[in-house]
Amino acid sequence: QVQLVESGGGLVQPGGSLRLSCAATGSNINLYVMGWYRQAPGKQRELVATITSRGTRNYADSLKGRFSISRNNAENTLSLQMNNLYPEDTAVYYCNAVHEMIGTNYWGKGTPVTVSS
Repeated sequence: QVQLVESGGGLVQPGGSLRLSCAATGSNINLYVMGWYRQAPGKQRELVATITSRGTRNYADSLKGRFSISRNNAENTLSLQMNNLYPEDTAVYYCNAVHEMIGTNYWGKGTPVTVSS
């Protein structure tokens, strides 16, 4: 079992930056693909970015260059640096962990991000 707790969300002005964090407990994340997803009001949950245990990153095409995902296996944490934020980035951001061998899938409860002036 992996428990995931997100933090770092909040209100930011357009063009601003935020750094989200996800703390994992219950199991070490070194065998998991870790990811960030988001769900805007009235929309389906969508991929933001993932990072494998070896550090291979994958981003939603529309977010490349503005968002950066990173992980620290020793500290059991995942981060998302978000720069040059737009109002359309407003969403609840969720941390996700998928075991690379057996596929078990865990979600955090999310942290809300609001981009508004």
